Amino acid sequence: MSLLNDAKQIAKRDPAARNVASVIFLYSGFHALVYHRISHFFYKHKLFFLARWNSQIARHRTGVEIHPGATIGEGLFIDHGMGIVIGQTAVIGNNCTIYHGVTLGGRGHAKGEKRHPTIGDNVLIGAGAKILGPVTIGNDVSIGANAVILHDVPDGATVVGVPGKVVRIDGKTTGESHAVALDHSIVDDPTELEVKELTKVVNDLQERLSKITKTNND
Repeated sequence: MSLLNDAKQIAKRDPAARNVASVIFLYSGFHALVYHRISHFFYKHKLFFLARWNSQIARHRTGVEIHPGATIGEGLFIDHGMGIVIGQTAVIGNNCTIYHGVTLGGRGHAKGEKRHPTIGDNVLIGAGAKILGPVTIGNDVSIGANAVILHDVPDGATVVGVPGKVVRIDGKTTGESHAVALDHSIVDDPTELEVKELTKVVNDLQERLSKITKTNND
């Protein structure tokens, strides 16, 4: 896994980035990845104290807390990053985008078990979203800001709300991914959709009642 490739991906996907050099020297999200690569190396070689010590330095310097045991693929773009928490058994695929305030957290306290989410490739996770437990998020998924995800999400889905609800499944994996387009704000509100559906049902019932009343009067 190449840190240089990570920096290039960030520069490509962040419109505020002037060049790769600015990402390498100035971006806290990239710095968090550098620290994590070192921590994960220590962790895999069972140097647990050094791994955790290095990750705590990263937490204080970048505002991003990644457990050394977490597995992160290539091309992760951590935008802003402040307040992100990624748990021990979390797995993140390639070319994902994560905004500030995101939690990839666990449920339960059992040791030796997978307690944190598995995130597929090309996934966009909006600011403040919480994905909790050993759930699986498919490829090309877009998760809206502040959504709370407690169950598996299929490939190509868009999820919003508390608890998270699938409001759209694209049914395709070609073209530009959500993680690159950064379109997590272009999603439907599930509450609004339900209200619209209820309004349609009420209007239909009123129309049928009006017809019945007219027939009886005739």
